[in-house]
Amino acid sequence: MKTLTRILLSSALCFSMSSTLTLAQENSEADAPASTADVTLPEAQAETPGTAEGGNGARPTDTDGMAQGPAPDGEDETGGYVAPAPVQDVNDSIVAPILNTTLRQRKGIPLVPQQATWNSFHGQLNAQKYAPLDQINKDNVSELEKVWEVHTGDVSDGSGDTPATVWSATPVFANDTLYIGTPFYRILALDPATGEQKWVFDTKSRLEALTQPALKNRGVAYWEADNPVAGEPCQKIVYIGTMDARLFAVDADSGEACEAFGDNGALDVNQWNTRPDRFPLSLLQPPTVTGNHLIMGWAGSDWEYSEAPPGAVFSVDPQTGDLQWAFDTIPENIRRQTGTANVWTAMSVDEDLGLVYLPIASPSPNYWGGNRKQQIPYATSTTALDLETGEVVWSRQWVHHDIWDYDINSAPTLMDITVDGKDIPALVQGTKMGFLFVVNRETGEDVWPIEERPVPQGDGTIDGEVYAATQPFPTKPAPLLDQSKKPEIWKIADIVGGGSCSALFDKLSYEGMYTPPTTKGEGVLTYPDSAGGVQWGGVAFDPESQTAIVNTSHIVQYIKLFAREDYDKINGGSGNENGFYPQEGAPYGMSLMNAMNWLGMPCWKPPFGELVALDMHTGDVKWRRPIGESQRYGFFMPESMGSPTIGGPAVTKGGLVFIGATMDAKARAYDLSTGEVLWSDQLEAPVVANPAVYEYQGKQYVAFISGGNSILKPTVGDQIAVYALPD
Repeated sequence: MKTLTRILLSSALCFSMSSTLTLAQENSEADAPASTADVTLPEAQAETPGTAEGGNGARPTDTDGMAQGPAPDGEDETGGYVAPAPVQDVNDSIVAPILNTTLRQRKGIPLVPQQATWNSFHGQLNAQKYAPLDQINKDNVSELEKVWEVHTGDVSDGSGDTPATVWSATPVFANDTLYIGTPFYRILALDPATGEQKWVFDTKSRLEALTQPALKNRGVAYWEADNPVAGEPCQKIVYIGTMDARLFAVDADSGEACEAFGDNGALDVNQWNTRPDRFPLSLLQPPTVTGNHLIMGWAGSDWEYSEAPPGAVFSVDPQTGDLQWAFDTIPENIRRQTGTANVWTAMSVDEDLGLVYLPIASPSPNYWGGNRKQQIPYATSTTALDLETGEVVWSRQWVHHDIWDYDINSAPTLMDITVDGKDIPALVQGTKMGFLFVVNRETGEDVWPIEERPVPQGDGTIDGEVYAATQPFPTKPAPLLDQSKKPEIWKIADIVGGGSCSALFDKLSYEGMYTPPTTKGEGVLTYPDSAGGVQWGGVAFDPESQTAIVNTSHIVQYIKLFAREDYDKINGGSGNENGFYPQEGAPYGMSLMNAMNWLGMPCWKPPFGELVALDMHTGDVKWRRPIGESQRYGFFMPESMGSPTIGGPAVTKGGLVFIGATMDAKARAYDLSTGEVLWSDQLEAPVVANPAVYEYQGKQYVAFISGGNSILKPTVGDQIAVYALPD
């Protein structure tokens, strides 16, 4: 009985209501070009208005490098534009895929770098998060020890004048240096073997949470010239973005600002924002660097307004900041009544094919779509653009008329796989829905069939709304979690809560995933919630065994819509991605709550998070196991219950999976072939970033950023911890 009492007490403490287990998204955070003959444009897509040739949303630039507006409808072929078709209602037809029917000329650039590379957010542009290093392996990883650590001092718990920090930076190893971005928007250049500071650059940005509930940073990006000129500054550059949408360029050797970039080293990306200042842009994700391009999206306030800046992706010159092209995700004829559908997370690139792959978010407002009944083909999609022109080569929409905030929140992982004896250039897109969509990354075609299936059509209580009749479902791999029925109630939480979990679940409607929001009762249960089955850490891949690794969270929330007059009366405020949100300009405000009992214990049955390995020859699961220990106030729950996760994995040739991501603030190494935990170490705050794996002077290192995120628990940190084998 004492043991049961201790478990119940620790359960309640671990999951008090002050601990926000929402895991909701952090902001809602080019080869010879294809001609129009290369792209199949189904009728369902043809309403994209007045854009560049092919109707694909890319805007050309004038001689000053600024984006020109779209040409008038009906301009003839000499103007290079295609007139838009009549606007279609979202229910008129399925948003059919845009496929690339002509194979592209290749450049002979391997997808996996021949040398160990960790010079970008996901290690490499392919987003595999793979290191071909085996000095640390399954036989010796238990000997791993911390060889150095640095505390940046750039941390806040929000109790003073400075907003709380969320530090999700992946360290970048380049130029024989470890580059780190901080949530105070500074760049640190460190010796990769000792942590000794080489230089520091301070953007001197104002530390205000302008568009987010906290100060956030996901790190830096690195570029270098193909043939650096000796003695010339800024032949190698490090970039960091800020909350107020400035992108800073800094000489990677000296730490001095690159004065030729933007305005004396800072590019104001908000200059391209045509919306009111109440919705400024933010640059929290480092840009994607490829060839002579910096490609970036932006973040903004989530769930606040029905009208917002329309999603746009910008490509700029790495040395000057001049705009090369811009891609608009929302048709021009409805940009004034909706917005976002932005790219707020990382992108991936196939330099051999000359393609950049965009994971595109949902439109605003997130939970009511009566203002955007027309199709928005690129919203909640993976879209491949030509690197040099910004033109669409192919696109797949993963949620039609998204009213669940199911942003595509992670960079698609590019991989070469063998299926039924056939070699396929593939792409795996992890999603919030717990789906992994697998397509040919050159054409956009299915690898395993993706089916359109009927989905719930609402209870008729929401004025002005329409619902997509079907949604895409992959046949392989199987969903990472079962969304077909209400999750099982955790009996312990229900008993301790005096039946409050059962009472809550009885009041929540749920007809399976894609149940539309309602004003009735307590609302609708959402599973997976907008936090996602897969978060922005994305899918890792071992190219030797063709094994994909992904961490997934199992979180239950419930959402309710309130008519405007009712919302204005009961608005109870909001926390970090949890509570009441106005959706100003829409007829409905909304609330998003965790499914907890009165003590703050999760009502749904564990595990709360898992690590999953998939055989990409077949799409079948190789193994899956709970990941981490749910923890607060010093109490650790059994690892069999798992933990919600933020951040993602890295894999190595040594047969290892390295990952933090869990509530218990531990770093771990798993056996890639079995899922067995082989090593762990305690850090000061949850590692809500992907680790970096690099080699320097013949020695292999693994680096973790221990920065924390109040979505998991209130603990924040400023620790950089680097591990290696003893000499």
